[in-house]
Amino acid sequence: MKNTETTPAPADTAMPLAGIRVVDLTSAVVGPYCTQVLADYGAEVIKLEEKSGDVIRWISGRSRTPGMSGKFMHMNRNKRSISLDLKQSAGRDALLKLVDTADVFLHNMRNAAVGRLGLDADTLRARRANLVYCGIAGFGSDGRYAGRPAYDSILQGGTALASLLAGADGEPRYVPYVVIDRTAGLMVAHAVLAALFARERDGRGRVIEVPMFESYAGLLLSEHLYGHSFQPPTDRLGDRRLLDANARPVRTRDGHVCITTNTDDQVRKLFLSLGRPDLAADARFATSLSRIEHIAEFFAVRAELLAQRGTDEIVELLLKHDVPCMPCHTLESLLADPHLGDVGLVQTDRHPTQGTIRQIRPAIRMTGFDPAVRLPAPHIGEHTATVLAELGYAPGQIADLFRGGAAYTAPDAPSPPAHA
Repeated sequence: MKNTETTPAPADTAMPLAGIRVVDLTSAVVGPYCTQVLADYGAEVIKLEEKSGDVIRWISGRSRTPGMSGKFMHMNRNKRSISLDLKQSAGRDALLKLVDTADVFLHNMRNAAVGRLGLDADTLRARRANLVYCGIAGFGSDGRYAGRPAYDSILQGGTALASLLAGADGEPRYVPYVVIDRTAGLMVAHAVLAALFARERDGRGRVIEVPMFESYAGLLLSEHLYGHSFQPPTDRLGDRRLLDANARPVRTRDGHVCITTNTDDQVRKLFLSLGRPDLAADARFATSLSRIEHIAEFFAVRAELLAQRGTDEIVELLLKHDVPCMPCHTLESLLADPHLGDVGLVQTDRHPTQGTIRQIRPAIRMTGFDPAVRLPAPHIGEHTATVLAELGYAPGQIADLFRGGAAYTAPDAPSPPAHA
């Protein structure tokens, strides 16, 4: 997927996306998570920030130095940061020079703001026809919600996810994880990869819009449209196996265990493991369709059988019969999970300014792909001078941009190499 119009910055040619340059004008979670995926695969991601920096630097807990929160670092490894004031012509000109060298341009600004800055798809692709241009929006541009602001919590409510999580009191609840942002970030990543693959075939760029509301609504409805998939409906809305009040981790004598038995064979093995093979012949539980009709009773019987046993004992019994199960972790016990230790998901590393940190490595395995962290998460504008020099700016010009406020580097960022 190497860009044939420019010579990209040096990259590890063994990486799947080596030679692909991404200009990342996104903030918070959805965009930065997408570009983290691309960066982990070897793309050269240049993160553009205002002087104030990405908001996630500041709203995600304490850090050792300002603006370097844990969540920011976990989504911005393997990237360089450049800080420009796009309201100044000199700052915008520098960005346009950078775009002239890019394969991909991403933003999660509203279209009106992008247009005011002259960074809309038509303008940028007039300069660079094979550019993959991607806008991440809360709502699709064809609908009446176009242009509205949106965050993960707004969309959790708007897609009915929060209502599906209503507790015994009937009050909607948010998932304590920015699930829509993260899911949409993966959707953006695969759309960008598809556009780059198509460009390899025909040499043409693409314009992509990923609307978060519709994207997640489609996922949720594919799960819960259920009987209303047919007209007239054959059943209610909502998968009752997932919505029953007892569709949750099951209490044991000393904790909770998670069990899933989708097939008739798994249910037989569950009852056999727990010393009640007779229940497998119960007409209510013998087949998938009958269990759906009696799901509350099935969950109640399961809970009764498990309540008097310890979690470790249950897991051992069920795994002997190949019944899918696992202890219900807390955050603390998850970090101590022995399998995660075996595969080295969380590793200790040294950051140039943050000292010893925990680094979460990519879990995907691919031949010829080393998922090592190549660059630590950057400070605001840490690489501004270096990138400007790569674009052909002379030292005096770079100094003028800094002096006039069109370019910026955080005071606590490491000094750039002398040659920059």
